Parts: sequence; C-alpha cells; structure tokens
Amino acid sequence: MPATDGINHGYIIILFSLLFFFLASYAVLFSAFLPLTGISALDVLAEDTHYKYFFILLVPTTSYFVIANWVGWQYYRNS
Repeated sequence: MPATDGINHGYIIILFSLLFFFLASYAVLFSAFLPLTGISALDVLAEDTHYKYFFILLVPTTSYFVIANWVGWQYYRNS
C-alpha cells in the first residue's frame, strides 16, 4: 500500500541527486571558467585542485563497494 500522506521519498531522492549533480558539475567543470561566487564552500571547491575530485569520485566508489559487498554476502548465504 503506497504512502499517501507526508512527503514522497522518491522526490526527495531525485532532489538530492540533482543537487549533488549540479554541485559536482560546478566543482569539476564550471569552476575553472567562472569567477568566484562569494559563497565560501563553493569558492573552496573552485580553488582546490586535488580533493574536489576525491569527494566527487567517492560516491561511485562507495556505491560499487556496497553493491559488491551485498552480492558477496548473497553468495555466502546461499552457498
């Protein structure tokens, strides 16, 4: 039975995914071409040359680890 009251969790996931996508796009691609914004967190990402890639690549690496761990656990439980 779907939840009809309160906030739809799917929209929240999509919202945070889009927010992360735009932040990551700015940090990796657009910060080199745009002037500083005046927002301290975004300016730190724009001026950094190493760790902005680390935090962006941490998301797919963590996702891969979680999926591989889950698959390994399923093999272990069903063997």
